[in-house]
Amino acid sequence: MRARLALHVSGVEYEQREVELRNKPPHMLELSPKGTVPVLWLPGEDGRVLDESLDIMKWTLTNNDPLNWLAQTESSKSQTLKLIKTNDGEFKRLLDRYKYPNRFDLPNGDSQRDLAVMILSELNDLLSRQAFLGGAYFSFVDAAIAPFVRQFARTDMEWFKSQPIGYLINWLNYFEDSDIFQTIMKKI
Repeated sequence: MRARLALHVSGVEYEQREVELRNKPPHMLELSPKGTVPVLWLPGEDGRVLDESLDIMKWTLTNNDPLNWLAQTESSKSQTLKLIKTNDGEFKRLLDRYKYPNRFDLPNGDSQRDLAVMILSELNDLLSRQAFLGGAYFSFVDAAIAPFVRQFARTDMEWFKSQPIGYLINWLNYFEDSDIFQTIMKKI
């Protein structure tokens, strides 16, 4: 989702294909043997393949960044990198175990959920002091993290909304109500 956000914002034309992960297309596996999504094939650039969402975001916004997402990121680069590293590392690990405890031989994901919400509480504290994770405007760091917070929230929305993280809940609502989000979520 975060790669699609950046592709949309940058205006890069691309072909989106829905992939059933249980039945991965052979061409996708030829391009990226990892077998994970997203995969962006750049045939005009010697067939280069980007198969990490952050790499896709950086590539597309480096080519065209009309909302200045990267410029806003540069102004607080160390904080941005720390937030994304925590999100893509510890938070993602906890999120997977919360959503899919059986895959990890856990009886349930409650303990993982409780650890993850501590990370979300730190984001909530940041959002109590500024409108967005990167400052006054929605930017790269917000787009990089919001899809994961959305996944977490949707695992048990009632529980999520009962947590003392009102600033984060409002931030997530803003994201889900945004024109950018609504556009990229249209079914193909």
